This record gives sequence, C-alpha cells and structure tokens, in this order.
Amino acid sequence: MEEKKAISSLAALAQEQRLRIFRALVGSGPLGMTPGALSAMLDVPASTLSFHLKELTHSGLVTQERESRNLIYKPCISQMNELLEYLAAHCCQGAVCEPAPISSCADC
Repeated sequence: MEEKKAISSLAALAQEQRLRIFRALVGSGPLGMTPGALSAMLDVPASTLSFHLKELTHSGLVTQERESRNLIYKPCISQMNELLEYLAAHCCQGAVCEPAPISSCADC
C-alpha cells in the first residue's frame, strides 16, 4: 500500500461516526448493508450517513453496489487488510512477532 492511500484510509476512519459505520459494515461481512439498515442500527440521520458513506467510499474502504432499487454498502476487506499490513510492516524490526497472550481481568 502506498503512503498516500494509507493516509486517506486512516483519515476516513479518524471520525467517530465513520469508524462506527465501517465497523458495522465489517460486521455485516460480504452481504453489506443498506443505508436504511445502517441508519436504524446506528441511529444516524440519513443525510449524515450519506455524507460519511461517501467519504468511506472515496477512501476505498467501502464499496457501493445496486441491487434492484437498493444501494448496498460493503466493506472492502482487502483494503482493510492492506492497511493493517502497512501499519505492521516494520513491527519488531522485521522479525516475526507473536501477539502477547491476553491476560484475564484477574491479572490486572
């Protein structure tokens, strides 16, 4: 992933409503969601939702498809994975690193 594309993706996610929308779409998987379903789920007005979906689409993190009279928004999982790979590319100075085990709350 190019640096400019990473910046565009991160900028799109650096807003509370867009992050919530993107997470909801990732949760929906390849089926995606209609704007109406997203609006109801997240309690976001349609006009506000439309603006945020446009920004996510322009960043490449979300795609839009038409199914008869409905628009379906889907997460672009490959773009998300590219962004994650870009962010982790220099982790541990290039050595393979294993995630630390998650401690239980009793250990905190």
